[in-house]
Amino acid sequence: MSAAPESLFPRLEPLLPRVSKPIQYVGGELNARSKDWTSVTVHWALMYPDAYEVGLPNQGNQILYEVLNERPDALAERTYAVWPDLEALMREHGIGQFTVDTHRPVAAFDFLGISFSTELGYTNLLTALDLAGIPLHAVDRDESHPVVIAGGHAAFNPEPISDFVDAAVLGDGEQVVGTITDIAREWKDEGRPGGRDELLRRLAGTGGVYVPKFYDVSYLPSGALAAVTPNRAGVPARVSKHTVMNLDEWPYPKTPLVPLAESVHERMSVEIFRGCTRGCRFCQAGMITRPVRERSITGIGEMVAQGLAASGFDEVGLLSLSSADHSEIGEITKQLADRYEDERVSLSLPSTRVDAFNIDLANELSRNGRRSGLTFAPEGGSERLRRVINKMVSKDDLIRTVSTAYANGWRQVKLYFMCGLPTETDEDVLEIADMAHDVIRAGREAAGHKDIRCTVSIGGFVPKPHTPFQWAAQCDPQTVDDRLRKLRAAINADRSLGRNVGMRYHDGEPSLIEGLLSRGDRRVGAVIEAVWRDGGRFDGWSEHFSYERWTRCAAENLHGVDLAWFTTRERDADEVLPWDHLDSGLDKQWLWDDWQDALGEFEQDDCRWTPCFDCGVCSNLGTDIQMGPTGRSLLPLAPAGGTPGPSR
Repeated sequence: MSAAPESLFPRLEPLLPRVSKPIQYVGGELNARSKDWTSVTVHWALMYPDAYEVGLPNQGNQILYEVLNERPDALAERTYAVWPDLEALMREHGIGQFTVDTHRPVAAFDFLGISFSTELGYTNLLTALDLAGIPLHAVDRDESHPVVIAGGHAAFNPEPISDFVDAAVLGDGEQVVGTITDIAREWKDEGRPGGRDELLRRLAGTGGVYVPKFYDVSYLPSGALAAVTPNRAGVPARVSKHTVMNLDEWPYPKTPLVPLAESVHERMSVEIFRGCTRGCRFCQAGMITRPVRERSITGIGEMVAQGLAASGFDEVGLLSLSSADHSEIGEITKQLADRYEDERVSLSLPSTRVDAFNIDLANELSRNGRRSGLTFAPEGGSERLRRVINKMVSKDDLIRTVSTAYANGWRQVKLYFMCGLPTETDEDVLEIADMAHDVIRAGREAAGHKDIRCTVSIGGFVPKPHTPFQWAAQCDPQTVDDRLRKLRAAINADRSLGRNVGMRYHDGEPSLIEGLLSRGDRRVGAVIEAVWRDGGRFDGWSEHFSYERWTRCAAENLHGVDLAWFTTRERDADEVLPWDHLDSGLDKQWLWDDWQDALGEFEQDDCRWTPCFDCGVCSNLGTDIQMGPTGRSLLPLAPAGGTPGPSR
């Protein structure tokens, strides 16, 4: 066993009074883990490449943290991106990137696993590597450095960061981190034969770990990709994603972390199902997490009971991409509300689909807590555009739903849309104003008074890999911003209605850069590095993002191609895409056909309720949709602290 590295905290602690929110770097949260370094063989540092307040609640990282720490042969500790004020002091005093659990140097670990929810965290990865003393480029690392592994949704196209990571993993992480740990332990037990290269070769040989250095990329004279091919034996031509099929076997996190500093989500969360087959064509998460796999009602009840007991939270988030679609959502919410009514534990769902909402569900969610606003996501402003994106919500359905909500005591409704969608026109966007005005009119009539609000929240559309829109041209920032200005004017044109409508939006510039990073190839890595060297940090935060810096660095480093080539250019059917060798389970021809259906404004049904549409996931991965109803009840049935009732 390797000797335990010394804690950096004695050197770090004197600096903390000089930085903002020093508590985020201290560690010691309720349910945090700290294991003896010398008692295990494999050491993981898990990073969420954003600030503590965003990273700590991340469900994926908490799951891996628990799964790894339950193993007798491994430990996992957490690290987050440090704010620029602490970064400057760490550089001044020679302090490396550290974990918050024991403040051990990240450079001492065997693996540095980074979970990317968004591509705008890439520059934070480079900061962490540099602070840790880990060479930025994977080719410069040796056996003394951690193996850097990317995961999360952005890892489904890791090509832009292929210079900086040793490997990437697609899909669910619960099982594959165990496989990686097993391989590393065996390699260490054998005396590390073949060095770092052999360890990477063994990982790649599983077929489920992508090692970029083992693949060569060639280009056509036009600048487009010609091919991505393995450059050594035993490496698969296509790397497959990982899919956990029985969520009840993985009831994590069992003991949620309770943050010391303020965080974006301060609640106990349970993922009630994984995957989505609604078929929204813009939604990468829905496409890459197929098939649908429901957690049973009893499994959910057990997780809630254990998580609340371990954490003391007074809110439970029932999470998924479309939580109201769980086949037993009504029973789940009613029985949880019954059980925790005396303890005043409230329930929450993420945004609810208009066609899945009903007042009984909403009342159960609000029964034990305050009646907060309801969020719905029509996504497209017009019905024509909603057919294009396969988000079939009619204006009449929305008005009927919000009227019911206002009539039953709700005062606030939030509507989420995107701007810059394929085939979108000014008129499509301006229909958002009409919809918002109609919501206020209907709400006033239903509630019998004028004290109601509607907030319109708008994000910029970014085409994503492994979706039908992966071929689409991204809308340029000037057009997006111009449409948003027109929309604001249209909302305010009727002052009696517009004063009750709030509007929140993100301008088009960050979306364009996210588009460069989401659909880029290996040539984009030079841009990321140049932006980072120029001071780029926390690009997902508007106060730190610089569009000028990104466009300038892109112009200087994209030799032979330009920013528009990666973003506002439409792809054709024959083009080799940078992620074609990474298998999400989806058939590329099916995605193309769905793209053509989008252009023809043809909607696609949800395959949970209709015959299979041959997207490829179930047949390619040997999986299937898993859903109820089970007909069982939560255990125990009595209120918490009472006498359990009989199960059925």
